[in-house]
Amino acid sequence: MNANASTFVPSTFLSAKEDKEGEEDVNEEENEDIYFAIDVECVATGYTHNDRAVAQIAVVDDAMRTLVNVFVKEEGTASTSYDDENENDTNIVSTIEPLTGITREKLEKEGIPFADAMVLVRRCLPSRKAILVGQNVSKDIEWLGLREGEDFKGVVDLCGVWRTWNPKFKTYSVFSQDHLVRRLLKGQLELSEKHCAEGDSVKSMKLFQLWRELHHEPEKLQREKEKLLEGAPEPSFAKRFPTFEGVCMGNRKTCTCGAPFFG
Repeated sequence: MNANASTFVPSTFLSAKEDKEGEEDVNEEENEDIYFAIDVECVATGYTHNDRAVAQIAVVDDAMRTLVNVFVKEEGTASTSYDDENENDTNIVSTIEPLTGITREKLEKEGIPFADAMVLVRRCLPSRKAILVGQNVSKDIEWLGLREGEDFKGVVDLCGVWRTWNPKFKTYSVFSQDHLVRRLLKGQLELSEKHCAEGDSVKSMKLFQLWRELHHEPEKLQREKEKLLEGAPEPSFAKRFPTFEGVCMGNRKTCTCGAPFFG
């Protein structure tokens, strides 16, 4: 994707369109941005924190309807055998099931080729109007190989719109999706350590809709952001488990594999 698309909020959303002399009137609905929350879950294909492959993709629209929820399995990637003699039969070394909720059996039974999954994703995104919403959504876009201007119009990254000035540390704090849900959507959604692309997409859309509701009222928005500073966030899976089944989880402070960090 375009490197400049990290936290984009469409101008059509923030301000009214200006009529230009001589231009034909255009149906406003035809030009209106359409928001889609996307999320990707990955499995480990090696032992460094960069060895990952897409295993689940979900797309949810702004009416909370699930448009896509598929598991991805390329041929030979979901073998359930751990025998040394079958080591070459699988590219997956761990599904990181406590985090992703994905099992080898599920991929074997329900998985479809990545190319087929992407046909479904692209089919539901109107490229000229689609705004993709998510937590660190640029990474999901990278995983899926989507291109700004070709597959979608822009992005809204929840890390950006919900970042909060922290007077204690005199810098902005950025929070995990689970922390945002705990503080801002208390009681509205069920939280589990196991992630799910579909469930995380719903969370993203609800968090975006809350911000959209409040962003024209700065005082109310600020009060909501102050809730995020109340209490320490719960430690992430990667912080509690620097490695899982021999796979580095990519915590910068406890990284065991020595692989580079790209973002």
